[in-house]
Amino acid sequence: MPITANNPKIKSWLDVPKNSDFPIQNIPFGVFITKEDVITIGTRIGDYAIDLGALQQLNYFDGIELTDDMFMQDTLNDFISDGKKTWRLVRNRISAIFESSNPLLRDNIEHRDIIVCKIEDVEMQLPVLIGDYTDFYSSKEHATNVGKMFRDAENPLLANWLHIPVGYHGRSSSIIPSGIPIHRPMGQMLPNGETTPVFGASRSIDFELEMGFITTDVNVMGENIPVHQAEDYIFGMVLLNDWSARDIQKWEYIPLGPFLAKNFATSISPWIVTMDALEPFRTKGPKQNPNPLPYLQQNGKHTFDINLEVAIAPENEEATIVSNSNFKYMYWSMSQQLAHHTSNGCRINSGDLMGSGTISGPTTSSFGSMLELSWGGKNPIELKNGTERKFINDYDTVIINGFCKKNEVRIGFGEVSNKLLPPFVRK
Repeated sequence: MPITANNPKIKSWLDVPKNSDFPIQNIPFGVFITKEDVITIGTRIGDYAIDLGALQQLNYFDGIELTDDMFMQDTLNDFISDGKKTWRLVRNRISAIFESSNPLLRDNIEHRDIIVCKIEDVEMQLPVLIGDYTDFYSSKEHATNVGKMFRDAENPLLANWLHIPVGYHGRSSSIIPSGIPIHRPMGQMLPNGETTPVFGASRSIDFELEMGFITTDVNVMGENIPVHQAEDYIFGMVLLNDWSARDIQKWEYIPLGPFLAKNFATSISPWIVTMDALEPFRTKGPKQNPNPLPYLQQNGKHTFDINLEVAIAPENEEATIVSNSNFKYMYWSMSQQLAHHTSNGCRINSGDLMGSGTISGPTTSSFGSMLELSWGGKNPIELKNGTERKFINDYDTVIINGFCKKNEVRIGFGEVSNKLLPPFVRK
């Protein structure tokens, strides 16, 4: 089935600002609350949120097999479970409805008032009920930088890193959408030069620049998914900030890896950009040497050219861009991550979230964390207001943006933006 929604010549009868992340070629999916306090599944074109629940109730999806309440729910899980054919049919239909020459909805003022909302009139929610969350560690540059700092500068990568997409099980209950502030976590740390740990507020809060992908129902328990089929089970992608407490992490990560240093908060952008929308931006990833084992081998273009930017904004101050990176730098692809995840028969469900791992590039300006940008605090980053940062200060807001661009078409993710507050105080 062709992806007609990707036609770069299509224009919408809705106004789309120049360089918008959400042209009619995007059509992402999300969940929002309308100004009438109704929760619904929707999409976005320009600065308008489209109520897909209302669109379905008014029979604009006639001819597509959907349950009666498919878009009148508070998560996308059921829609994602319907699979790739349904996703494409729905996205193509939305594109046709909002194409500039189609009068069906354009000229029906009564329906338009029900279906089309101004983006400032809606409140975005988490788009899926996330049952499980896995975070990978798949940037060679990031793993090398961390290895140099904490292990062996001459041999920074552990023996297994070039053979498997390393990952760990995260905490789905701590995943939040953009706009929700987080609190500086408390935890155990071992001060430099000491032999006894202390308990207190982390002093080294960091962002991790990541992308996340959302899966559909992949397999039954015990079944593994071939690497060449894995992408068929990926619904779409979001921006992801895997907040980290580096001092807690340094003390606790041996022998079993990340725990409280990671699970206090993970932020995602609210709009899921589909793999269909990203299709024009495919590119090759880094050459893998040594060659992976056969179950992870793949040829061709299996990653995506996604420009990424991180900024830090102190309270009531202008934001400073601290990192410019790209998803294409990732050593292990999403297909390889998902194939490896299921290689032991682990079950993957609709709405599961997979984090890419910190995305660092080959230059210092493309590093994906403050740990690397300040090199463990040795080289503070100067912000526009003249202050310096080794890590993230209370009341700083971390803002991550991402977009693809090819010729005249720009497909973006919006942003994931969250403020860091002081430790929570029970009243």
